[in-house]
Amino acid sequence: MLEGLYSAAAGMSAQQQQLDAVSNDLANVSTTGYKSERVGFQDLLYNQVNQAGTTSSTGAGASAHVIGHDQSQGSIQDSGNPFDLAIQGDGFFQVKRADGSIALTRNGAFGVDARGRLTTNSGHLLDPPITVPAGVAPSSVQISADGSVHAGSRTLGQIKLVNVTAPDRLLANGDGEFTTSAASGTPHAASDATIRQGALEGSNVDIATAMATMMTTQRSYQLASNAIHTQDQMMSIANQLRG
Repeated sequence: MLEGLYSAAAGMSAQQQQLDAVSNDLANVSTTGYKSERVGFQDLLYNQVNQAGTTSSTGAGASAHVIGHDQSQGSIQDSGNPFDLAIQGDGFFQVKRADGSIALTRNGAFGVDARGRLTTNSGHLLDPPITVPAGVAPSSVQISADGSVHAGSRTLGQIKLVNVTAPDRLLANGDGEFTTSAASGTPHAASDATIRQGALEGSNVDIATAMATMMTTQRSYQLASNAIHTQDQMMSIANQLRG
């Protein structure tokens, strides 16, 4: 009888993780470059039970964990800001974090720091760095689809887009940034991605799908809770009979 309690409790825990992921997606529906989370479920340990010469398997419930992020393209909207960049296709910008490590991001809402270098909203430098010289108006900066940056006849540098073998296995760091893992593979030059200046990629969260998932998850959580209540009633009856 206790196995039923454990299985139902495990189910509630798994559904709570799914609910947390969906809630996070809905909270970031307007976040530039946000990628929705993917949650996977798996069975927990099964035990072989022998009763009256019959062998059966008794499960211990299910568990859930985030298995990655959906890297599908979000909608692209014009912003008019020359330092706003959207990626069309599969690829990432590389940025250098404060600790010197490299992160990948689809959030192309760049600005310039006091030294004229392109940075993210978090202050992380674009890598390789691009510096806009003093006195150059933002409106005169032109960024081509291949990432080449010009100010009039002056070449300021090249924005290089990268990709990994398994983008959905990248590790999220917050602020729309990811780091590579053994499962994702190391960055290499993106072959099918271009840059669109003066535009931003929106979140790829589909509100209708997220809301439907939330409703089914809440229902599953409620069913698991009812199962615990039923198990509790059965144990109460059994204890009274024994008394």
